Amino acid sequence: MKAIRITYYIATGLLTLLMLFSAGMYFFNHEEVAKLFTNFGYPTYIIYPYAILKISGIIVIWFAGNRALKEWAYSGFFFAFLLAFFAHVMTNDGEQGGAIVAIILLLTSYFTNKKLQ
Repeated sequence: MKAIRITYYIATGLLTLLMLFSAGMYFFNHEEVAKLFTNFGYPTYIIYPYAILKISGIIVIWFAGNRALKEWAYSGFFFAFLLAFFAHVMTNDGEQGGAIVAIILLLTSYFTNKKLQ
């Protein structure tokens, strides 16, 4: 049980750092992110709301007592990472590695959280 708890905290902590870095890029390097979103065919007006949702999702995963809300946060991240993976693949920019790492961290966090409950 202790190993599962340690794995949960490591995976969720690394996922948190990844999401905070990503949201920070959305806020503080908006021009570059806007270019990426344009290349993906996404509207640029979703950049700031998406950054806020990333931060909100991490807060929910760490602090929400409501299991349903936590499930929504995990599923939202899963679909976001999956779409990011395919967006990078479709544009052939070779940057899909971050999405793969994010999916692995997310799934590890999710399943170890399930075992701890």
